[in-house]
Amino acid sequence: MPEITIDQFEQLMESELPFAQTMGLKVDHISEDLVQMRAVYNKDFLRPGGTVSGPVMMGLADAAMFLAVMAKIGPVSLAVTTQLSINFLRKPEPGDVFAVARLLKLGKRLAVGDVAIYSASHSSDEMVAHVTATYSIPPR
Repeated sequence: MPEITIDQFEQLMESELPFAQTMGLKVDHISEDLVQMRAVYNKDFLRPGGTVSGPVMMGLADAAMFLAVMAKIGPVSLAVTTQLSINFLRKPEPGDVFAVARLLKLGKRLAVGDVAIYSASHSSDEMVAHVTATYSIPPR
């Protein structure tokens, strides 16, 4: 059972992650091993060339990884990103983008995970971006 519910995380996003509302982030699924979120499409997401911008995908990935950490350790708002690396694989056309995050390793002070980013405009098994991230966890 995850250590945080969708309702609890949505309250945390509202109070401590104001960018999440601006980006239209929604939680689709939380389990102990996997988190799925989406950025609900907005025309402001587009960059020249008609593709969803990198900052939208990076923000979505960062929020999804934060939630994956919370699913394991519970609400700890001071857990912060220490590293995030993204590879853009395909051009996501206008539409929702989805993030599927999972932790690869959870230690006392660091959590390492990866995030697969998908687009509603592509086949469901074609990633448009892949992210690796590390979070620093405050002493508990």
